[in-house]
Amino acid sequence: MFKCINIDENSRIPKYRQIVDSVIHNISIGNLKMDEKIPSINMFSEEFYLSRDTVEKAYNILKERKIIASIRGKGYYIARTQLISKVNILFLINKLSTYKMKVYNYFVNSIGGNSHTNLQIYHCDETVFLNLLEKNRSAYDYYIIMPHFKTEQLGHISSSNGIVEALDRIPREKLIFMDNEKHGVDGSVIEIYQDYENDIYQALKEGLAKISKYKKMFLAYPQNTVYPYPKRILNGFRKFCVEHSMDFEVINEVFDDMILKKGDLFITIEESDLVNLVNQIRVDEFKMGTDIGVISYNDTPLKELLGITVISTDFKIMGETAAQMILNREKGKIKNPFNFIDRESL
Repeated sequence: MFKCINIDENSRIPKYRQIVDSVIHNISIGNLKMDEKIPSINMFSEEFYLSRDTVEKAYNILKERKIIASIRGKGYYIARTQLISKVNILFLINKLSTYKMKVYNYFVNSIGGNSHTNLQIYHCDETVFLNLLEKNRSAYDYYIIMPHFKTEQLGHISSSNGIVEALDRIPREKLIFMDNEKHGVDGSVIEIYQDYENDIYQALKEGLAKISKYKKMFLAYPQNTVYPYPKRILNGFRKFCVEHSMDFEVINEVFDDMILKKGDLFITIEESDLVNLVNQIRVDEFKMGTDIGVISYNDTPLKELLGITVISTDFKIMGETAAQMILNREKGKIKNPFNFIDRESL
């Protein structure tokens, strides 16, 4: 290893940083292999006439990034060789849904080949999230987080004191928040977010001309679910209905044998509710878009094919914007576009 490491006495770069960079470079070109033993701190400092503190600082950085590991009584070893020269990104999502995966795929395609993105799912569970964050702290160049968590009563929260404390241990320049802006972290970070309350309010307002022909609006908003939704969606719906004097009702789900009446308009969030609703409309021989109106939350190719009207954020733009901000080393807070897409079901 001593033959590989290069320390330039005349460089303005601190010696500890030269050690870190040299070790990473030699791993990337194959000079240092996985599980290969490297010199102790004392041996390294003696070989290059460096202080022990300098070498220890370099080794600590390499350990934090999980590039080297120490085994008590045996010394230090190379712990990571793959993708060491690439930008490494941890992508933390709250659930494995079609929509989240669309954002992830658009992000990966846009970020390019000189990066590696590790997808992890924490299932809206704060404990799982904190464990993943602690396990991978200092191991990645960027941390992309979609902050959606559940309470013990299966309600939705965006953050907690424990989550904020954990995120505060990650440098601000490494944090990217997507989808939900209510993360509780102060400072200059990348944010591409949905404004849940105003998004649904403005989208419904855009479709008012068609919506107003219906007698009553129903929002199928799942309560006490494993993957809860922000209550801001509910608030925006209620605000629209009250402002435009629409009769409305919030229901937990669309049941298989739900009683439908001509002039009903349903907004569904869960795919299962949309399926149940469309089936019931067919069973009752109502005409969708004339007798019964249907609006679905979040667009998919299948909804487009079936002619389902949607209110939806633009997943493509969300993923691509995050990637471009990382590539361009930008910071800032950007509201993602949210659209009313009128089709035959309204």
